[in-house]
Amino acid sequence: MPITVYDHNQIDFDRPGKTIYEVGFHFDGTWGYAQVPMAVINGHGPRNKSIVCFGGTHGNEYEGQVSVWRLMHELDPADISGRVILIPRLNQPACNTGTRDSQVDGVNLNRAFPGAPRGSLTYRIADFVTTRIFPQVEVVLDIHAAGSGARFALCSSFHMVPDPQQFEEMVTVASLFDTPFVFIYSSEMASGLLTDQAEALGKITIGGEFGFAQGVDRVGTRHAYEGIKNVLRHYRVLPGDIVKIDPNRPTPPKLVSAIHLNEYIPAPYTGVFEPWVDTGDWVEAGQGLGVLYDFELVDQPGQVVYAPRSGYMLLVPFQVPTRKGVTMLVIAQEVQR
Repeated sequence: MPITVYDHNQIDFDRPGKTIYEVGFHFDGTWGYAQVPMAVINGHGPRNKSIVCFGGTHGNEYEGQVSVWRLMHELDPADISGRVILIPRLNQPACNTGTRDSQVDGVNLNRAFPGAPRGSLTYRIADFVTTRIFPQVEVVLDIHAAGSGARFALCSSFHMVPDPQQFEEMVTVASLFDTPFVFIYSSEMASGLLTDQAEALGKITIGGEFGFAQGVDRVGTRHAYEGIKNVLRHYRVLPGDIVKIDPNRPTPPKLVSAIHLNEYIPAPYTGVFEPWVDTGDWVEAGQGLGVLYDFELVDQPGQVVYAPRSGYMLLVPFQVPTRKGVTMLVIAQEVQR
């Protein structure tokens, strides 16, 4: 049976073995609680790195929820050297409604960091992560998917960071997910991300996009699940050798980046986008990428969207309509090392 805690001081992060908690966060305006599932596993071997894995930061992204939930139940403390914290449904209210944002307070958890202890519910969850979870770990894994709207190329990801040692280790750890791409993405378009907060604290921090369409992608879930285990093996938290997750792809992940906003192409108007390329495709500058149709303009055939630069397509719309101003296409360029 899980241990339900309402006073977060009652969580024992050093308790030997595996402890499954339901961590209570008081609802705003009622006497109820959101209960976030969490497992803390302390192994019996030497204390190696401590690692936290999050799923469900956005409630409509399921590959992380499934992968981290499986590991919460499968990992055996007898095999663990160090500490592993597993939180499969971090934004539990949003996970319950299958939405990106919490329907309790309308807040996107991945824009709420570092949080506020007396803010609305989502900000209190972010504060719990910042003040209670991050001090316990050195490595942070936050498993995402594209959710609704767009289709992302399968990738692990992180931001550009100024510390070269932290950067190099994040390249190494991100590659353990064996996705076609390791994506260095922009920190210019938003603030308050879980990964922003962890990176600023010096944590080895990896995100990623492991699916789309608010479903459970089989391939993406395999990369998320086995990738987390590879990270545990890499730090000798879990025994065994690193697993090649995609044996059919002989090449290592490509390190690509789109760190500036001009590499994210917004829709010029609301319409229906017909793609001519797929995620992962190489495109040339000036190449037609698809047509954006406005079906209210009966005398207009549609506008061809052209690539402003060469690179790899990391994001393409799949859900219609594509709203004006929303990022429609992302072209990432390979990082030469």
